[in-house]
Amino acid sequence: MRKNIREIIRQNVWLKKIPTTLTIGNSLCGFGAILYSFHAYTMPKDLVPSVLALSAYIILGAMVFDALDGFLARIFNAASMHGMQMDSLADMVTFGVAPAVIVSVMAHRLRELQGNSFYFVWLMSAIYLGCAALRLATYNVHAILEKKSSGKFQGLPSPGAAAAICSLIIFFSAANAVHEFIVFHLPAYAGILGLLMVSKIKYIHVGKWLVSVKRNPKRLTALLFFLVLLYINPLLVAVVAINAYVLLGPVTTIIGWLKHADTPYVEAVSSIES
Repeated sequence: MRKNIREIIRQNVWLKKIPTTLTIGNSLCGFGAILYSFHAYTMPKDLVPSVLALSAYIILGAMVFDALDGFLARIFNAASMHGMQMDSLADMVTFGVAPAVIVSVMAHRLRELQGNSFYFVWLMSAIYLGCAALRLATYNVHAILEKKSSGKFQGLPSPGAAAAICSLIIFFSAANAVHEFIVFHLPAYAGILGLLMVSKIKYIHVGKWLVSVKRNPKRLTALLFFLVLLYINPLLVAVVAINAYVLLGPVTTIIGWLKHADTPYVEAVSSIES
């Protein structure tokens, strides 16, 4: 089977261009999301949430390109340093710049900002953007040094951070509750997501987790249960799952710290009792 694939690739060299084309598609989605979000300045205020929601959908759609380019690069034996740099640059546009712009536009159009309130929104968006850049640069360094990756990420992946922002925008836009909650809290959440991206908190590698499902009955059961819930209420379940993933890293880290802190005490008590 592998020999057949290699032969097809040898006879059709253009197949190796597909991953790069998908990466460009990723960056174009980010660019499109930024441009479309600017329509919020020309729309009536009641239509702004739908404009921002569509921009958020475009970013989520870019994740398909982001997932496929690496997968096909491995299939077509087209992985290269050039492709890695292209991928990080595209991720910077789509998962770094675009979400920060959407958060800023949303706050400007839907929130009555006065005094120094603008500066807070800009600061939180800048933190998100800067941390996304730092994370992607660190990823490139690790790849150049050929550091082996485990089944977990160090820090929140930039697509996960972007998905958290986009899912909340889409959900509250559909619920017609944008003014009441998300406009006030989302800029601060974006800043927190930025810090999580450059933290040392461990996050599950979703792709590798899914690959391991077929060998793990418990994970397979959990996945099937999730798919059933997703079928019942796709939007709500997706929003909860994405943001639960974001919170899972800090929660498991805190639990690990507490367990580690209890260990010396337990050992001391055991030694006294013996």
